Amino acid sequence: MVCTVDHLASAAGAAVLDRGGNAVDAAIAANAVLAVTSPHLCGLGGDLFALVHDGSSAHALNASGRSGSGADPDRLRAEGHDRMPHLYDIRSVPVPGCVDGWSALHERFGRLPLPEILAPAIRHATTGFPASPLLAPGGEFIGSLTGAGDFAAARRTGDVIRRPGVARTLEAIASGGRAAFYEGEFGEGLLALGAGEYLPEDLTRPNADWVEPIQAEAFGHRIWTIPPNSQGYLLPLSLAILDKLDLPDDPADPRWAHLLVESARAAGHDRLDVLHEGATAPLDSADARRAMIDPERRTPFIDHTAPGDTTYLCVVDGDGMGVSLIQSNAAGFGSLIFEPATGINLHNRGIGFSLTPGHPAEYGPRRRPPHTLSPALITHQDGSLRSVIGTMGGDAQPQILLQLVTRLLRHGQTPGQVIGAPRWALGVDGADTGFDTWRQEAVVEVEDGGPWSEGLREHGHPVTAVEYGSNFGHAHLIDVLPSGVLAGAADPRALIGAALGR
Repeated sequence: MVCTVDHLASAAGAAVLDRGGNAVDAAIAANAVLAVTSPHLCGLGGDLFALVHDGSSAHALNASGRSGSGADPDRLRAEGHDRMPHLYDIRSVPVPGCVDGWSALHERFGRLPLPEILAPAIRHATTGFPASPLLAPGGEFIGSLTGAGDFAAARRTGDVIRRPGVARTLEAIASGGRAAFYEGEFGEGLLALGAGEYLPEDLTRPNADWVEPIQAEAFGHRIWTIPPNSQGYLLPLSLAILDKLDLPDDPADPRWAHLLVESARAAGHDRLDVLHEGATAPLDSADARRAMIDPERRTPFIDHTAPGDTTYLCVVDGDGMGVSLIQSNAAGFGSLIFEPATGINLHNRGIGFSLTPGHPAEYGPRRRPPHTLSPALITHQDGSLRSVIGTMGGDAQPQILLQLVTRLLRHGQTPGQVIGAPRWALGVDGADTGFDTWRQEAVVEVEDGGPWSEGLREHGHPVTAVEYGSNFGHAHLIDVLPSGVLAGAADPRALIGAALGR
């Protein structure tokens, strides 16, 4: 089964499975199609994290890029910046890790040759694809930017877009691997755009590392995710906090939402201080953080959250291999800088860096920024695969996943019920860019249809109603049932997503 935000990507992954590929092959194929059709969510100019369950154990891949050797925080501060530039500034563009991620995944686990895996994406980039309802509204503006002329054709949903530069790049990767990307046409263009931000060796050194996944026990299962520089630790930590609280049996009970909100806030209130490259995830603090929670009233934490644009996909194959993969540009089309020769838009994950002197996440040469990307994987106590699950949603990803995992494991809901149910997320008004890290008490945004608003107010939470699908992520889930049958769901909020099985 393959679940993605775009039926074209799901179909590509399913076709690879039909041809004898495994879950990793299908995940790469689906992600490559998304890199073509969904540049507002992900792409060759972004970063990637993945969890792979090989049938017996979980493996974690960190393919997030590092800043260039020319990164200079003093220069930014001298220009008057007290935070990283958000858009139109190459200094917020670490070297993209996506292609390094594909290379590492394929080298370790891939079964089919790379040209066969990338063929669907190359075809869509060459012959064209219909602009989705999520992509089309921004086409006219994006198409006016330097290097982004491919998107000028997207004025309405269904308008055909062709991306010849991306097709050419994918063909180069298929034949020449990561070197054809980082040291080829794209890499040369990135060095030119950087004007000293990057050195050639920044592109020749891979940005993909196999790391030890982190995990915690909750609801009789083990929940696995990526260690820092990812904020993924917030999911197992919040679940470990929640697991020993007196949770109502009915998710419609406002006290259910209150306890989940407080578990998420207790897990993440100090995220700005503790999340950085090389940090140790504070999973052993669950008991102390749980003790801070009032089961009846909102606790006066400071919340640190922000939205983002990302895509998540998951695959489980017939041999029991599961892949939980997330890939992102950070903010929408990212930095709004396009490498002009290939038309590849560059992410702006560097906005996660701090410009506070001495901060452990301070911007500097060859560093990874704090990341919101948080793929997840669930196993039974014996280590066998139960589920692959994840979502887009910026800083809200662990909050969304907390709700989904609780519905799945604690309440026994089906994947369709889990993914389709209304959600809440911590939010704030007045963020200048939509990617500011909030340093004030957040309100609880309740998605249209959520039954908790009045009850949450009675528990002391500021609450606002938000339209269904607004900043609540595109989540996907594949669950391995006790019979071995796969049950999955793609998020209806994505409008064109699909869960396809064979």
